[in-house]
Amino acid sequence: MKALLDTNIVIHREASKAINKDIGQLFFWLDKTKFEKYLHPLTVEEINRYKDSQVVSVMNIKLDSYNTLKTEAPFVDPLKSLSATHDSTPNDVTDSKLLNELLHDRVDIFITEDKKIHLKAQLLGISSRVFTIESFIEKCISDNPALVDYEVLSVRRQPFGKVNLSDNFFDSFREDYVDFNKWFNGKANEFCYTCYYGDDIGGFLYIKSEDETENYSNITPIFKPNRRLKIGTLKVTLNGFKIGERLLKVVFDNALRQRVNEIYVTIFEKRPEQVRLITLLESYGFNYHGIKKSTSGEEKVYMRYFSPRFEIGNPRKNYPFFSGNTNTWFVSIYPEYHTELFPDSILRTESPHEFVDNAPHRNAISKVYVSHSVERNIQKGDTIVFYRTGGLYKGVATTIGIVESIVNPLASLEHLISLCKNKSVLTTKQLNAFWNRYGNYKPFVINLLYAYSLPKRPNLAKLIDLGIIASVDKMPRGFAKISKDDLVKILKVSESNESIIVD
Repeated sequence: MKALLDTNIVIHREASKAINKDIGQLFFWLDKTKFEKYLHPLTVEEINRYKDSQVVSVMNIKLDSYNTLKTEAPFVDPLKSLSATHDSTPNDVTDSKLLNELLHDRVDIFITEDKKIHLKAQLLGISSRVFTIESFIEKCISDNPALVDYEVLSVRRQPFGKVNLSDNFFDSFREDYVDFNKWFNGKANEFCYTCYYGDDIGGFLYIKSEDETENYSNITPIFKPNRRLKIGTLKVTLNGFKIGERLLKVVFDNALRQRVNEIYVTIFEKRPEQVRLITLLESYGFNYHGIKKSTSGEEKVYMRYFSPRFEIGNPRKNYPFFSGNTNTWFVSIYPEYHTELFPDSILRTESPHEFVDNAPHRNAISKVYVSHSVERNIQKGDTIVFYRTGGLYKGVATTIGIVESIVNPLASLEHLISLCKNKSVLTTKQLNAFWNRYGNYKPFVINLLYAYSLPKRPNLAKLIDLGIIASVDKMPRGFAKISKDDLVKILKVSESNESIIVD
């Protein structure tokens, strides 16, 4: 198998100073999965044009450890036509020529962080073979669980004082912020959220609640007085386990609990991990606001409104709020799948130690649910109430999900497997059995957002008493529509924050 690497991947790997420490994980998995590492001749040319001849000489020695394509594939349609409409610079054309090697099957996959290349790959229908560093690591972990030799511990809330400040995880903060160590030590009695891979820190989050008296004179344009949640510190190293989404859900849960109106973050855009974080934040509704000036330099400011609102066309933009005016569906999920998929909805009778967060599907906000339900008229923006089966007193409603999209019909078993990678609790073997369970009557897939865990969980007896479920014998199979009044009843009896529902 041949993996073509984009120019920036190589530069980050071979630079004299480690620019992107996540590159180490990428090359670990390339070696473990026996991919041959290939460069395009244009990549070599680009490196040789660098102005520092000494750097070029050193880089060329290092490039000997890579394979180089001997020739270029002919630049023909459909990529030639796409390039004519989408490429505005010589670098864009070069990127298309690298992508062209994949289109001609001269390499098997292409790894790049370039957003424009990924867009072109999507338009060409080959996006399943074009990876970011993160998506490649996620694929490797999903395909090769036996090769994962460390555990990812659940997100911990603990005092700063218990965190090892000397861990090299914090080196990038020390480089970016003049007084980082002093600031960190001053927070010794305050709380942060951490995630570990073995003994090493892999994720860190600090959030701060601010009121109308906060001074924002160093932010341009200046913020108006408001109740805000500040993401003070957030960093995640790449690991394939979607810890970034996990910590972002912690941010949203706290914003909801503290009833703030806005969330914001100040961030440099110097490193690949910062660029990836900005991309993640933007996908969940954060927008560029302006800049913050300090002794450490100018940071970008990203802000997200957090007042109750909902857009059917883009549920992520206003996550975790959901609409009371779309359809609401009631659906059952078996206990063996429930907490695997919705870890924050764990029951008191379950042990958290059995759900160590070492799988991407546990950490992701975006989930996949596979069903054979007869009812399939589910639409983007609809609300789902998940019910953990268990009978009259142990079966409980636990979780609210928001539909992002529905895939029905599925083209093949391979299509089903590709959709479920890293987002479903079902293994490839289980998906195979699910696909064949009812012969020609095939399942469908719902992509959803894990929005809210009910504080108190009404059991089936209570749901019957409220008139939401008719009786034990008439428990819905598959997806069953319930009314807006029924949804409100569930929120009330579960003592939920009712501002989460938007009329």
